[in-house]
Amino acid sequence: MEKCLEAYLEKVEKCLKPLPGSERVDIVKEIKSEMLELQAEGKTAEEVVARLGKPGELAKAYLSDLITKDTSFSWTRVLALCAYYSVAGLSGLFVIPTLIICAPVFMLCGIAAPLLGAVKLVDTALQLGIPGVQYIGVAGVSNPVMVFALCAVFGVALFLAGYGCWQLLVLYVKGMGRVKTGLSL
Repeated sequence: MEKCLEAYLEKVEKCLKPLPGSERVDIVKEIKSEMLELQAEGKTAEEVVARLGKPGELAKAYLSDLITKDTSFSWTRVLALCAYYSVAGLSGLFVIPTLIICAPVFMLCGIAAPLLGAVKLVDTALQLGIPGVQYIGVAGVSNPVMVFALCAVFGVALFLAGYGCWQLLVLYVKGMGRVKTGLSL
């Protein structure tokens, strides 16, 4: 088996550490078997990894399946529940705050950039002499029309980036909610 596939399996196993060894070994064997089948179909190692997705996400899916498939109490289920929440919680510590900060900041900057470009254009055209306008610019461009055009383009790009961050946040929260509703002890 190729080195990148072995590394992938190690990452999955690391995410499944809280599970008992037998459960972990079974899951890793199942993933390895799937990898070998895909390679037998002519897929490259990169295609196999791309198809399986991120190791942490695959581990979360297995943990979720393990938790929801049996409704009786067992210590294995308790450990699986702990493992799921540790993986989901740690990713949430970084994903949610980052997206919550980036979405509105990018959107506000996307609105502000063309407005500032318009202020520079109007100030130059009407020779108003508004204080601080000389600092509005894009990478040394001195033509106010070009500054406005570039500010408009950057503004649209920033606004779309902010909107994309917001959509990712909504998808993440909805996805975690769907998985959480399937969890029970």
